[in-house]
Amino acid sequence: MRTKISFFLITSLLFSFAAHAAEVKVAVAANFAQPMKEIAVEFEKDTGHKLNLTQGASGKFYAQISNGAPFEVFLSADDETPARLIKEGKAVAGSQFTYAIGRLALWSPDASLIDQGGDVLKTDKFKFIAIANAKVAPYGRAAVQTMQKLGVLMNIEPRVVQGESISQTFQFVTSGNAQLGFVSLSQILENGKLKTGSAWVIPEAMHEQLKQDVVLLNHGKDSQAATALINYLKSDKTRKLIERYGYKLY
Repeated sequence: MRTKISFFLITSLLFSFAAHAAEVKVAVAANFAQPMKEIAVEFEKDTGHKLNLTQGASGKFYAQISNGAPFEVFLSADDETPARLIKEGKAVAGSQFTYAIGRLALWSPDASLIDQGGDVLKTDKFKFIAIANAKVAPYGRAAVQTMQKLGVLMNIEPRVVQGESISQTFQFVTSGNAQLGFVSLSQILENGKLKTGSAWVIPEAMHEQLKQDVVLLNHGKDSQAATALINYLKSDKTRKLIERYGYKLY
């Protein structure tokens, strides 16, 4: 009898836990995809909720959300897009905050190619350079602004290979389709150190600040799991993880 009662209690507790666990549909800017995968693992351990992650360009996500895509939480690569979604009534007012400040880097797998100052951009040492689409990706806009500041944009334009997101831009460089490219610092760091090659971390004064905001979307406004994720991003545990990827905290 005791065995049956114990089994019943354990089964009930497990069922109760499963009943309260939920899945959150999250749209995440491509530059933050890897940190978010780590956050998802810890979030599930700590809350029981799972994250269904989709990565891409912030501008593309804006279009999808505007057309009814069922995302519940949106981690953008800028602060303007979440604010616009709130203004248009597609996101919850008061839920927006800055989860990270991104850093742009010029990177090449070639350890001898990139100098500290970007002089390589004034040479013929490369055939192609990769950048993200400035129309939909904030990191792409920052890359264009940097090249304008350096006075090299017009000369470089014929050699530009454009990715739809910073993730595709990174792939162009790793595959050798471009010899160098403007990427997110988070993509080329491992435990705070450069994974491979050579890199120049772009001074923030050379482009608009990459202030990255998160917002609770209308599809998630009644979801306890979505709200839990928003709060989890503010935790000290999560903030420390974000810093390890080269991001600054606001």
